[in-house]
Amino acid sequence: MNDFDQQLAYYTYLFKKHARKNGKKIVAGLFVLILALTSIRTVGPEEEGVVLNLGQYSRTVNPGLNFIAPFGIEKMYKIPVQRQLKHEFGFRTQGLNNRSLYSEDDFSIESSMLSGDLNMADVEWVVQYRIENSFQYLFRVKDPERSLRDMAESAMRKTVGDRTVNEVLTVGRQEVATNMETLLQKLCDEYENGIRIDQVVLQDVNPPALVKPSFNGVNQAQQERETLINKAESEYNSVIPRARGEAKETIQKAEAYALNRVNGAAGDAARFEALYTEYLKAQDVTKKRIYLETMERILPKIGNKIIVDEKGNNILPLLNLGMKKTAVSE
Repeated sequence: MNDFDQQLAYYTYLFKKHARKNGKKIVAGLFVLILALTSIRTVGPEEEGVVLNLGQYSRTVNPGLNFIAPFGIEKMYKIPVQRQLKHEFGFRTQGLNNRSLYSEDDFSIESSMLSGDLNMADVEWVVQYRIENSFQYLFRVKDPERSLRDMAESAMRKTVGDRTVNEVLTVGRQEVATNMETLLQKLCDEYENGIRIDQVVLQDVNPPALVKPSFNGVNQAQQERETLINKAESEYNSVIPRARGEAKETIQKAEAYALNRVNGAAGDAARFEALYTEYLKAQDVTKKRIYLETMERILPKIGNKIIVDEKGNNILPLLNLGMKKTAVSE
């Protein structure tokens, strides 16, 4: 026997000696360890624990350190009731770093929808939800996650099927998401799966790939039509009010002119009647006054003036009559 065999035999003897001496302590330690591993459970801050006693619901425990019956008598399921969960349809997110990474697998079976006008649309959406009742979530439905996906897909197909493809692709997207959320929550309440729907988000809505270029062309033509209509309405709103304002201004000027002429004529008639009354009282005086007033109005408008007597023998030119004093002095 060599040295190695002697050492191995010696250490084997020591181990057997200590094992016989401390065997009970080792067994007791293993028992305590197994007891601790099977009875102590830690529930996270976003979770609550559902405890089953021999397969039957026993209680629900709060976050923190909790104890259950050891050796498999009681079992705990941790349910993330405070965490927002989500299901993706038509695509899958693989990672969240600086950019989202999406799976290259084909999920067109989920996203292909038939609209109410018998057209196809490729709809990708996300359902965000929370577990608000862990007991219902575990025991009312056999597979709540699979059931939720089936209900969400059914609700989306029904919602899209009630609308035209243009509504789904353009102006009706928000309405589709809202109605889908309401319908899915109603189904969850009927199934009593303990799930509350937070939000339904339409990730992307497109026509099928084969007809997408044609559909984009139609959309571009519709946008150009709307642009032209808006431009025409803008010009209409700019020109028509201005024309109406100018027409109203012209009418008001005409009315003012007519009123001025009527009032002027009425004034002239009243003045003439007053003058005629005075004329009847003193004809010679009135006639002379009228003559003088008339000449006073007319003479300032005449340039060079020539005054003659009744027979035309004596002519007196008054070429500077009515000129300024400076001109006369010169």
